[in-house]
Amino acid sequence: MQRDLTDAEFLDELEHVAEENLNHHLAVAKEWHPHDYVPWDRGRNFAALGGDDWDPEQSQLSEVAKVAMVTNLLTEDNLPSYHRGAAQHFSLDRAWGHWVNRWTAEENRHGIVIRDYLVVTRGVDPVALERARMEHMQNGYDPSEEERKIHEPGPLMISAYATLQELATRVSHRNTGKICDDPIAEAMLARVATDENLHMVFYRNVFSAGFDLAPDQAMEAACAIIEGFQMPGRGMPNWRRNSVIMAKNGIYDLRQHLEEVVMPSVRKWRIFERTDVSARGEKRREQLATYLEDLQKQVLKFEEQRDRMLAREAAKAERNAEKAAAAS
Repeated sequence: MQRDLTDAEFLDELEHVAEENLNHHLAVAKEWHPHDYVPWDRGRNFAALGGDDWDPEQSQLSEVAKVAMVTNLLTEDNLPSYHRGAAQHFSLDRAWGHWVNRWTAEENRHGIVIRDYLVVTRGVDPVALERARMEHMQNGYDPSEEERKIHEPGPLMISAYATLQELATRVSHRNTGKICDDPIAEAMLARVATDENLHMVFYRNVFSAGFDLAPDQAMEAACAIIEGFQMPGRGMPNWRRNSVIMAKNGIYDLRQHLEEVVMPSVRKWRIFERTDVSARGEKRREQLATYLEDLQKQVLKFEEQRDRMLAREAAKAERNAEKAAAAS
């Protein structure tokens, strides 16, 4: 019978893995500077310094791009809460602490560059953005009671969650850049997405090593995280509305979640190929298989509903255009 390991045992057993992956990260991560991705020549003073305050007509972003940019930025803004959780569950000792602090420093650049871009280009209302930041950061981020019932946080769980979360934010940033209709914004968010991918590799590899160390325990952790996954930005203002808009417009939807986040992790961790789990792990794996089959059905249902909604909106826009043309 496999014995479950304590959090302290996981940290001790996996420290060499953390050190190896930290060193790999430091070797491949390229230094970059937020100021190089901001078009400063498009900026000017606001009213407090003798200029003009923000007006919606100043923004060159579509409404969808605004929603996606703000959602991504507020997600990045809650970094102090993420750092607290990482420090608590990985510790700030040895290789773990070096990684937590390095990851935090790199993640902080994301919020800096996106906010600078939005303020300089007047892409969104800076006052509304600051108020949303204050509200979101004061709320903080912690696993919900529902999530804690499914899985109590620890180094194994956090590694599995961060793997999916970093992949998800990579997808969201990359697709947001594509719909901004601005090559500077696209290059900026592609740079951010590259960071997210490198961070994902660290967490994914740590969890893979944990899977080899305690197969049943890791199987339960992976399945719990996949089935109960929620984005860390869920507590921000207008989260539900904005996530629906992003899904409707293909920035982050169910198919992308399944095919670009969940299944790559399932394959990398060899969840359905492993032969080292006991009956306990096998039972949990079977439950995951059922969940994934249902998720695929949800994907198809969502896409059918979205196609009908977009068709209705297109027809309505066409009718309105015809009325406007007739009136003129």
